Parts: sequence; structure tokens; C-alpha cells
Amino acid sequence: MTKEKIFEFISKQKTAFISSINGEGYPVTRAMLCPREIDGNDIYFSTNTSSNKVKQYLANNKACVYFYKRGRFNYEGVTILGRMEVCTDQPTKDKIWRFGDKIFYKKGVTDPDYCVLRFTGEEVEYYSNFKIEKIKL
Repeated sequence: MTKEKIFEFISKQKTAFISSINGEGYPVTRAMLCPREIDGNDIYFSTNTSSNKVKQYLANNKACVYFYKRGRFNYEGVTILGRMEVCTDQPTKDKIWRFGDKIFYKKGVTDPDYCVLRFTGEEVEYYSNFKIEKIKL
């Protein structure tokens, strides 16, 4: 599996699972809506600045993002290890803002409770047909 095929695969998924490390050192995994943008090794998500995951990423930026596709006879999964950055700067927020986001962020794109998570992937583990492939990004 090539890097290009990996990112093509994840761009088609509707759900992502992201993991952070809590204050006690345990991983915490959450379901997220699909990435807003994929740019090189960077994957962008929107979230609330007040969320626990933001606090956890600010304390420890190690992260994991997981995508999967369950077919009738085949299961594919992509685990990406990397670093998560919490972006509160206006240009990054503007970059991935969508009109419907106002439902979640009443003050719009400048809402202080709206931020962007930028995940930079470093290593991929791709699983399909009982085989695992590891890829450095």
C-alpha cells in the first residue's frame, strides 16, 4: 500500500477515531466526523476548545488516528501514529470552517470555543486480508 493509496482510503471514510493520552497515562479514544481536510501528512479536524481532548493534546501531543472500512468479506483498517497540534489561529480556523458549523459554534468562525486539530502522521499500519503493512510517512 502506498502513501497515496492510504490517504485516498481515509478520505473516503465517514468516521475517524482519534486517541489521546489522559493525565493518568491511559489512552482515550473518541469517534470524530471525517477529516475536514487532508494536506500532505496533515489531517485536520474541528472540535471544541473546551473539550477534554484539547486539554490532553496540549499536555501530550502524541496521538493516534484510526480509520476502517468493513466490507462483506474483507476488513480494512489504517492506524496512523503521529502528533496532534491544537490550532486556535484565525487563518487555520478559516481554512476548514464550513457553513453548517454555526450549529455547533454560535459565534461563528471566530467563536473562542471553536478550534482545529491538526494531526501530522508519522507512521502507518495498514491491515487487510489478515496482513499488516507498515509505512513511514
